[in-house]
Amino acid sequence: MPTKDPRVDAYIAKAPPFAQPVLKHLRAVVHEACPEVDETLKWSMPTFMYHGILCGMASFKSHATFGFWKASLILDKNGDKAEEAHGQFGKLTSIKDLPSNSVLKGYIKQAMKLNAEGTKVAKPRNPPKPPAKVPSDLAAALKKNAKAGKVFQEFSNSARREYVEWITEAKTGGTREKRLAQTIEWVAEGKQRNWKYMNC
Repeated sequence: MPTKDPRVDAYIAKAPPFAQPVLKHLRAVVHEACPEVDETLKWSMPTFMYHGILCGMASFKSHATFGFWKASLILDKNGDKAEEAHGQFGKLTSIKDLPSNSVLKGYIKQAMKLNAEGTKVAKPRNPPKPPAKVPSDLAAALKKNAKAGKVFQEFSNSARREYVEWITEAKTGGTREKRLAQTIEWVAEGKQRNWKYMNC
């Protein structure tokens, strides 16, 4: 059975006057499109639940917002992502800023289907960092020690970066020289920068 949360009523009542009709309208459309929806507050904002988080709305001083939890997977009839096509519906200042009820209901139905099927949103992967720029003193030391030079080249980019950052973050010339010598010794032995902790 669907539930209406009195805290959502209170939230709407406290919203700025311009936002109240927008929030009431959105709430009604969600309930029409998804009769089984449950209401709650998440992050202090009205949230609609259907096999997980379906969508949510919020009001601020000068605008209101409405968005889907899995917006990146919801497509409109032209195949455009809802997020891109409507900027997740942008800053709402009146009901006129929203798509038509039929379009909104279409998005809600898609969101319902995604949740009912247990579809997950893929987390964006951070692009790989560029190769570590080897400082000239380290490059010269690696060139002098062929074994260390070979092992260093075989290390992953992140393993090389750890040594480069350790050396370049030294506060004094003396510390840098000690770290450089230690790097060559460890690398020649095939050890990564934090080798002491790797088998703990």
